[in-house]
Amino acid sequence: MLTQFEHFAVTEMMGKTDSPPRANGALCFGSQWERSSFGMALALARSGAFEWDDFRDELIASIKDWEDAHPVDRSSWNYYDQFLTALEKALVKAGVVGPEEIVATLAA
Repeated sequence: MLTQFEHFAVTEMMGKTDSPPRANGALCFGSQWERSSFGMALALARSGAFEWDDFRDELIASIKDWEDAHPVDRSSWNYYDQFLTALEKALVKAGVVGPEEIVATLAA
């Protein structure tokens, strides 16, 4: 069952360009890291680490950047790749982590 904030966040995105994948109305995750990324974004926004709308702006921009870079072949599309990119950008902009910390974590 979704908390009030989770319900708000998910319904805010429905039908928009940043809407998460769904199957029969339920959120659809292809792997555990996708589910974890989504949950982490909700938890961080709910705790005040960043504003949900700021994250959504980053997600929309990330999706547009990917679409612009792949105008013909979109076979490598993964919504949650863009979601994670947007989450990283939102965290850096909010001052929660620095870009070098993200690079170091990914390298480890």
